[in-house]
Amino acid sequence: MGKHNFVTIADLSKEDLLYLIQMAHEFEQHPDRELLKGKVIATLFYEPSTRTRLSFETAANRLGARVIGFSDAKASSVSKGETLKDTILMVSNYADIIAMRHYIEGAAQYASEIAPIPIINAGDGAHMHPSQCLLDLYTIYQTQGTLENLNIYLVGDLKYGRTVHSLIMAMRHFNPTFHFIAPKELAMPQEYKIYCKENGIKFEEHTEFTDKVIANADILYMTRVQKERFSDLMEYEHVKNIYILRAEMLRCAKPNMRILHPLPRVNEIAYDVDDNPHAYYIQQARNGLYAREAIFCHCLGITLEDIQNDKTIINSKF
Repeated sequence: MGKHNFVTIADLSKEDLLYLIQMAHEFEQHPDRELLKGKVIATLFYEPSTRTRLSFETAANRLGARVIGFSDAKASSVSKGETLKDTILMVSNYADIIAMRHYIEGAAQYASEIAPIPIINAGDGAHMHPSQCLLDLYTIYQTQGTLENLNIYLVGDLKYGRTVHSLIMAMRHFNPTFHFIAPKELAMPQEYKIYCKENGIKFEEHTEFTDKVIANADILYMTRVQKERFSDLMEYEHVKNIYILRAEMLRCAKPNMRILHPLPRVNEIAYDVDDNPHAYYIQQARNGLYAREAIFCHCLGITLEDIQNDKTIINSKF
């Protein structure tokens, strides 16, 4: 069976996405299995990560695979000047699949073109984050019972936020209405607004962030202003705390509304929101395990039927 990369959400059809959501649901029921027993997973993280790296590694371990790799490129031969090409080709000798995060846009695509094994994009610069997108879709489906015809409000760093860029592309299949809430310095890039228009995706833009503006949201997707993406720290200081969600702002929220965040948060969600029934970002992070188990299986040719017929389920308290 040929390799199956997971580099961009734009390559996946509506049927593909719903199929992967079904796989994630199967793993939520029984996350501990031995479907990848004997496989070796490499995680190459050229940028810092907590949730993405740990959930990929946990997904591999819970499926019976072994994990190799690095969480800091400075601890690898990259510090000696080794090129991305050589690193990918070298690691391909040892692993069955590579999950990589890189600070350069397009790095995962390049890796997928030269690697003899599947590549999973765990985030490339400000470009794409397809595995986060899949767990976001699963979370939206889990909380709303559908992906169709939803009002999705994206708040904060829409310029550099790769998670929101991926979500726009994935939701093109489901007739959403997006609301982009951002200061002009962090507004949604023109290329994604053009993408919306070309794909018939409705959207509105706002600069105000109030209880009345967000009252019609089904999903309120908060994002962190990413200091690491700014070359001008004065500009960062100007916008870093521009939008802060507080519990008092949720008084007009729809009963079904859920608050998502790819995490980590800094100041954009006040701690008084955590106990509010609309808050769902911790559960969202948990869903990363199930989504990434599904991605591993998808890339290695394991089908939904294989998972449903699996007899290697391990009883655990998880």
